[in-house]
Amino acid sequence: MRYLTAGESHGQGLVGIIEGLPAGLEITEEDIAVDLKRRQMGHGRGGRMKIEKDKAQIFSGVRFGKTLGSPIALIVENKDWKNWQTKMSIKDIDESVKQVTVPRPGHADFAGAVKYGHQDIRNVLERASARETAMRVALGAIARKFLGTFSIKIVSHVLQIHSIKNSFTVASLGAKKSDLPFELSEISDLADRSPVRCLDSSIEKEMIAKIDQAKKDQNTVGGIFEVACLNLPVGLGSHVHWDRKLDARISHAMMSIPAMKGVEIGLGFEAGARFGSEVHDQIYYDKDSKKYFRSSNGAGGLEGGITNGMPLTVRVAMKPISTLMRPLDSVDMATKEQTAAHIERSDVCAVPAASIIGESILALVVADAFLEKFGGDSMKEITRTYRAWEKNSDS
Repeated sequence: MRYLTAGESHGQGLVGIIEGLPAGLEITEEDIAVDLKRRQMGHGRGGRMKIEKDKAQIFSGVRFGKTLGSPIALIVENKDWKNWQTKMSIKDIDESVKQVTVPRPGHADFAGAVKYGHQDIRNVLERASARETAMRVALGAIARKFLGTFSIKIVSHVLQIHSIKNSFTVASLGAKKSDLPFELSEISDLADRSPVRCLDSSIEKEMIAKIDQAKKDQNTVGGIFEVACLNLPVGLGSHVHWDRKLDARISHAMMSIPAMKGVEIGLGFEAGARFGSEVHDQIYYDKDSKKYFRSSNGAGGLEGGITNGMPLTVRVAMKPISTLMRPLDSVDMATKEQTAAHIERSDVCAVPAASIIGESILALVVADAFLEKFGGDSMKEITRTYRAWEKNSDS
């Protein structure tokens, strides 16, 4: 399975194509709309969210509510395009349009302008914008629907905003979850009730206060979110080549989300400060259920680049947004004079939205790995293969 996106932040819209999905998967525009709406939530979002009401149009690859097995094309219109038609025209240069020549520290502005020889930094920032992730969320919704037919569920929540932390992580749980006041599968639904997607209401208040303070100070804040994939079969991914290891593929994909600066799987960096006996998940066998299980999940559901049947847990660190209303020092690349960085409409905090994007990215990677193992040309064929594996697998 592979996918491509195209489109600029203030262009006419975003386009996405995904291929490799089987025929016969039920999908509607309403299925996709759910996650697009979730992506726009979160305390600390900017004015753009008041303009855009994202809706994906299925352009090809679906007939009568089911996939055809051919490439699926989606279009998401940019409502804000009407205000940018002159600045983002595909025709000859309008000399009245002011060029952006001062890069923002932390953004793609400087490196992109130098690499591609652009005098106007807008040619870089429009594509580098996280607006592109709206299309990846739309494509991820299709992958999520595919995984859901096999009872695989992806959830997420926000762990940290700035220095305010929630101690709960899915990665810290082992086989015994009876002391939890909720089911793991409910995490996203519970998180969605919070303006910052935090599962602890007292910490939520502190996170909101931190975002409000940053806005007052004309600053921005980042944070950490956790994404988990539940009910995975043993055996997705492979140990035999570097590019088939599922943890490597997940890390690669997560780091492709704008502003992400770190990825941890399972215990992550904490494992480096522990003894092996404290890190590795001991293996047990339940003779009644005829299933293997672990008492801990330090590996985060992955060993040797392969799923081991435990929840797959990923934590991702997001840096603060690069556009500050009280801009940092920069240089005008046209005049070489010292000046304040360019200001572009932006968010104060986008960590809650990033957690939704993380769900979509994980869905795309896991769906690809699932198709590698159980793939076929139709849902019937894949389902038959998967059910046979369930019946005969020693896992």
